[in-house]
Amino acid sequence: MSVMPGMATVAPVLFKAACPDCRRRFELTAGALRLAIGASRRTTFYSFTCPECGSAVRKPAGDRIVELLTGGGVRTLRLHTTA
Repeated sequence: MSVMPGMATVAPVLFKAACPDCRRRFELTAGALRLAIGASRRTTFYSFTCPECGSAVRKPAGDRIVELLTGGGVRTLRLHTTA
């Protein structure tokens, strides 16, 4: 792959995360995260697999987290439709 003169390369976005099982802290790319947006705060969450221990992790996502994850290119599943 080549870069044309005058074109900037963009570094991948990294998100800081922690595993509640092994308590390790690490950085994940957008491709390692999934975001599910539900009809309520209870059903809106993000998930990932811990790269250290392999645990499936699911955490609630408030409005600010949703904004950061979607802006960073995290794949999003909408669990409801908006009118």
